Amino acid sequence: MGRVGVLLLNLGGPDKIEDVRPFLYNLFADPEIIRLPFPWLQSPLAWLISTLRAKRSQENYMQIGGGSPLRRITEEQAQALQDQLRQRGQDVSVYIGMRYWHPFTEEAISRIKRDQIEKLVILPLYPQFSISTSGSSFRLLEQLWEQDPVLQKIDYTVIPTWYDRPGYLAAMADLIAQEIDQFEKPEDVHVFFSAHGVPVSYVEEAGDPYQREIEECTSLIMKTLNRSNPYTLAYQSRVGPVEWLQPYTEEALEELAAEGVKNLAVVPISFVSEHIETLQEIDMEYREIAEEAGIEKFGRVPALNTHPIFIQELATMVTDALNAPSVHFSEVAHPQKRVKMYPQEGWEWGMTTSAEVWNGRVAMIGLIALAIEMLLGRGPLHAFGLLG
Repeated sequence: MGRVGVLLLNLGGPDKIEDVRPFLYNLFADPEIIRLPFPWLQSPLAWLISTLRAKRSQENYMQIGGGSPLRRITEEQAQALQDQLRQRGQDVSVYIGMRYWHPFTEEAISRIKRDQIEKLVILPLYPQFSISTSGSSFRLLEQLWEQDPVLQKIDYTVIPTWYDRPGYLAAMADLIAQEIDQFEKPEDVHVFFSAHGVPVSYVEEAGDPYQREIEECTSLIMKTLNRSNPYTLAYQSRVGPVEWLQPYTEEALEELAAEGVKNLAVVPISFVSEHIETLQEIDMEYREIAEEAGIEKFGRVPALNTHPIFIQELATMVTDALNAPSVHFSEVAHPQKRVKMYPQEGWEWGMTTSAEVWNGRVAMIGLIALAIEMLLGRGPLHAFGLLG
């Protein structure tokens, strides 16, 4: 088989406070995060948003120690996976490629080339596929492959989604069971799944399978848990004026409290590592909302990190991928509906629905907001939650 490697893909996060603004710029400069009809708008808008959000984001990171633990945890996962594979007799090197901060995907690819890897398994650390997560990384990798004859010699295979793998489900169920068993009456605990949201347009217009996979995933986890606890799925971390997947986490928490729910175990369903959205957004912001609404005990199920069952499942996925036919970037699709991996919304002039949506977005966000913010220092982006 030759020299074998595994490339773990993740979002990345700022290691220290000074990294926050450039990290945000990289994030919002990605067309899969904010999709604009004109490429030349991407960089100016990313600069504007990252500049305006930097202060608030820095304050949030200060609350969890001044930086993201994501790199450290991902390195621990990579080492644990490599150890597990070698225990199984497979001499495999594991690499980390972050999308928006060091070590960048391009850095990982340089190491893979340096080590003369001949067979590569590409494994995103996102259980559920989305255009804005796995899809964005795949798009970048496909571009790198197209431009580099050395990479084209590597026999690679992609694992696009794995939310229904038994080891992943078992590890999640184990962590949930440990958390609810700490309550006085475990059977009365409401299990609250909080997933990272995406704009509704990603699902309805671009065909993103993320919502379906999240819904199936929560159902499978509860089936694996095999307890009678009620559960809810909601979506967090929305940004901007467009509609995102609902119910929103903060609103769902208030509704449950109004219904008389007192004991809650929150599960970060789309995250396999602790980071800003678990440690600050869930543990601090949503905890405060829940307690003010009347939730008496707010428990939070930890992220998987290096849970042994989870690491074993990652190793099994890699082994299975090495023994199966290769899956290439161009082949990534879902069985129920073949969808372009990273589609762009069409741009139309005239009295059409698409034109109305996009003309409004560009006029409001790209021109008016930019002019007002730069001239007056305040403006409509405050109302959209885009200011630091």
